[in-house]
Amino acid sequence: MLRKQLIPTPTRTGARGARRAADAKDIPALATVLVTSESPDHPVDHLFGGDDGPGGARWIASVDGEQSLILAFDAPQTIREVSLEVEEPHVSRTQVLTLSLSRDGGGAYRELLRQEFNFSPPGTTFQREVWNVPAEGVTHLRLTIEPDKGGMPCRATLTSLAIR
Repeated sequence: MLRKQLIPTPTRTGARGARRAADAKDIPALATVLVTSESPDHPVDHLFGGDDGPGGARWIASVDGEQSLILAFDAPQTIREVSLEVEEPHVSRTQVLTLSLSRDGGGAYRELLRQEFNFSPPGTTFQREVWNVPAEGVTHLRLTIEPDKGGMPCRATLTSLAIR
């Protein structure tokens, strides 16, 4: 008879078992989070709560259209990577996310990357990305989210955001 026991995986946290690394920065302790809107049932706090993965808690904008989320760091940060998760279980759409950094207190931003997330429920509903973005002296990190590149009225959403 096979003897077995399930053991926790050290790199997994959160109720859904998302892969949030142990060396992820504690964003709530390091930054003020600025956001253009948030649904009362899906506040931006959900991005940092550890309930990641498919079906996890998520931030959803309270209004249709482009949204911005800015991490205003208390002190300049060195960033090696940014990871995020996006889920859309209901609507076929292409959400476009732009990542920009500022080193001068939010006066000027430099765009680092632009990523499209294609959703086609019930098939493709969840995506996880990890971007290498080595940068020093970062005072602000900005995500700009266009919820549908085709212009369909819908709301921006993110399931998790982590930086290392």
